[in-house]
Amino acid sequence: MPSEWRETTWGELATLEYGKSLRGYSDAVGAYRVFGTNGPIGWHTEPLCPFPSVVIGRKGAYRGVHFSPTPFFVIDTAFYLKPKVELDIRWAYYQLLTQDINGMDSGSAIPSTSREEFYKLPAVVPPTEMQREIAATLTAFDDKIALLRETNATLEAIAQALFKSWFVDFDPVRAKAEGRDPEGVPPEVADLFPSAFEDSELGEIPKGWAVRSLDSFATYLNGLALQKYPPKSDDSFLPVIKIAQLRAGNTLGADRASAQLKPEYIVHDGDILFSWSGSLEVEIWCGGDGALNQHLFKVASGEMPKWFYYLATRHFLPSFRETAAHKATTMGHIQRKHLTESRLALPPAEVLAALSEFVGPIVEKRITNALQARELGTLRDTLLPRLISGKLRIPQIQETVEVEEAIA
Repeated sequence: MPSEWRETTWGELATLEYGKSLRGYSDAVGAYRVFGTNGPIGWHTEPLCPFPSVVIGRKGAYRGVHFSPTPFFVIDTAFYLKPKVELDIRWAYYQLLTQDINGMDSGSAIPSTSREEFYKLPAVVPPTEMQREIAATLTAFDDKIALLRETNATLEAIAQALFKSWFVDFDPVRAKAEGRDPEGVPPEVADLFPSAFEDSELGEIPKGWAVRSLDSFATYLNGLALQKYPPKSDDSFLPVIKIAQLRAGNTLGADRASAQLKPEYIVHDGDILFSWSGSLEVEIWCGGDGALNQHLFKVASGEMPKWFYYLATRHFLPSFRETAAHKATTMGHIQRKHLTESRLALPPAEVLAALSEFVGPIVEKRITNALQARELGTLRDTLLPRLISGKLRIPQIQETVEVEEAIA
């Protein structure tokens, strides 16, 4: 520990203030974020904490640590941090990320964070200016990760809008049928679209296009009951990708399965996964190699490009969710017949190939961005405990070209 740093406890640094019960926050329109034990959950018109601070989960099996850069409201399942001494609040957030908050328990029926135990947590505190430098370095990583995720959200919205325009609303065909130039596509691509419609089982579709079901052009491989495939050793295994991992986008804390599965049941970055039971999601997986668990489909096609079968499956996700919601079971789901019943109009191969020049790069860029965000997160997580403990100093990081390039 550097000589200018001091050892203390969190009870000497801050207090944990209780959140308050609040109704209607998820639907409210307001300027202030509402936090619960697992993070942001809505908005409110008034803040409970009038300054930027750290939110710490109070109730539940998982109790997270979150940061709000602006005033916010906290409901009664969480605390907020109120400093007793001068602290850089972002440094406090990163310091608390190194603490085992979920290891604390008040002993109640529901796992709960104990304020008394929290106040005993040790903290090694650098001078305030050094706190700011540490926080700024780690924040640079988080800001870059956030930017990549925001970019991906925009790319996803663009890809979905193009898919709907071309394959659901048939905008280029309608434009040509009305004597207008199609918007958003160059003339050589617009020429590939027909200028008339014809009747089909779906109603009017572009002339020369064919009605196809999802499972006619893509395969939906269901995962395995992986508890039957335990790892053969502690050194050779695959993390199990369940619905929770799909939603989180990573395999932190995942179960383990044998690494000797058939190749088709091994998930790689860029694969399309569809959870068809419980929480229905369709995602491009970028969380590293893993084993495909039951209740998840791995979607692939030898006929169609990835962007098409991904967006086509996502297009039907709202109807799949509605179907699952009406199932008279504890865990709503869809069946394979629903894939067969989900049909749309497909263009000739030359049209699809031309459109791939537009949408294919968008989907691939999403994958590249997600992988970069994962790498940055890994690097940040590696640096975090070493910076917070003083084992690594800012000048040492600034001399590392890899880090400078990563957050540039």
